[in-house]
Amino acid sequence: MDRNDSSAPSQLVAFVACAGHAAVSAGFSSCETCAQALETGFRRGECRNGCVGVGSCVGVCKTGALKIDEQGRVQVDRELCNGCGDCAAPGVCPQSLIRMIPRKATNFIPCSSREDDEDEVRRICGYGCIACGECERACPVGAVSIVDNHAVIDYEKCVGCTACTVRCRKKIIVDTLHDLTKLKEKVAFVRCSGGRRAHDALQELGVPDCHTAMKTDPREMGLCTSGCCGLGSCVKVCRYGAISVVNGTAVVDPEKCVGCRDCVRECPKKLITIVPYKGIKQVPCASTADYHDKTLVCDSGCTACRDCVENCPNGAIYMEDMHAVIDADLCANCKVCQYVCGRNVVREMTVPADVELQRTAMERIYVRTDKGEQQ
Repeated sequence: MDRNDSSAPSQLVAFVACAGHAAVSAGFSSCETCAQALETGFRRGECRNGCVGVGSCVGVCKTGALKIDEQGRVQVDRELCNGCGDCAAPGVCPQSLIRMIPRKATNFIPCSSREDDEDEVRRICGYGCIACGECERACPVGAVSIVDNHAVIDYEKCVGCTACTVRCRKKIIVDTLHDLTKLKEKVAFVRCSGGRRAHDALQELGVPDCHTAMKTDPREMGLCTSGCCGLGSCVKVCRYGAISVVNGTAVVDPEKCVGCRDCVRECPKKLITIVPYKGIKQVPCASTADYHDKTLVCDSGCTACRDCVENCPNGAIYMEDMHAVIDADLCANCKVCQYVCGRNVVREMTVPADVELQRTAMERIYVRTDKGEQQ
């Protein structure tokens, strides 16, 4: 390819630092420019720092590399982008969302939110950065920093490792080299396995979702007061299709889950927790009722008999609020608790063999020493 050809791809490519998931508003449909959309203003509950989706940047692109998809989000075709920088010029994007980054870059953070309230960010956008700082602390070369309440990558320092991708609590960092569903430390787990009764009863009443279900009195219907109602509010917020309702109870597929915690925030009963992604046991019960009341409303709840506690060789199990809890740091996955549990409550969390091999390999390659050096 002729080096003097102005259409030849440069070492840079345009990047829109926003997933465009929440900023695009129906109220902007009549606007001709993005600047006009900003003057119109955002509606309540919309991201005020994201892409408005009107497409002023699209109009200045001479190669047709920028397009607006069906959801109103601006997408960059890397093959068509020649790195000219016209779309990133001052004044084109009033939100200053378009940056020119190295074409060889493999990690991306598609967010420019300045919101400082984590709960608000999670409510507004599934792809919003919550500025937790985990990526900044994990980066072995200091390439990630928090700027205006969102993470930013310095590509002059970035070496393309998996540190920020793995440590991101929200799992919004895009990694084009590695499988995010495998490179993870934790996954979600639903602390209930017997939501069928509640699910059927609430559906019969016409209750539409889990939050509405909280307004009903489960005791009047002979239901567990702390169990899953299986109406799927967690399913709707999961970006990875990792949660489904099975037999009236929410169930997490650990192979798909990336541990982003959106479902944890969404569950009104706080039944979903984050656990280590490794072969350990878990107790899917959060009931605080006594033995008699618990057996009346659930066939699979922990009755606090303490058999697992007394027989665990590592002391990894303890009782909390009338149900067993397993300490992941102490669990050796020995199966004794499963053997002695008379109600078959204890569940085994398995990790595919190929994931274990990959994880071991990555741990050998990317190790931070006490001095912060990469080995």
